[in-house]
Amino acid sequence: MKKVISTSNAPAAIGPYSQAIQVGNMLFMSGQLGINPSTGAFAEGGVTEQTIQSFKNMNAILTEAGYTMNDVVKTTVFLADMNDFAAMNTVYASQFEGAFPARSAVAVKTLPKNGLVEIEVIAVKE
Repeated sequence: MKKVISTSNAPAAIGPYSQAIQVGNMLFMSGQLGINPSTGAFAEGGVTEQTIQSFKNMNAILTEAGYTMNDVVKTTVFLADMNDFAAMNTVYASQFEGAFPARSAVAVKTLPKNGLVEIEVIAVKE
């Protein structure tokens, strides 16, 4: 059975989708942009600040569902410009302890609302 996960501590969905869906012990999170849920605007600065905000949003959704970053097994990172990979990667590396999750990172033509980075995750509770 699917359970919709939603929190006001992360940006509301900007389309017909859920912030996350839990099925059994698995959580499938929609991509999180670097949008501050309080203001509805992107974090000020560049890809570093947007990546930090994206992780804050992910943590809010994980917390709402009863998960932590340690439960994340797979991430997909979407970048508007692959030249921003190093800056994103520095923030990314600081968000995990122990074993890093599997990851894909791709550059796309355009992200929603012209964001610089979007990250989605799959988490599993043991």
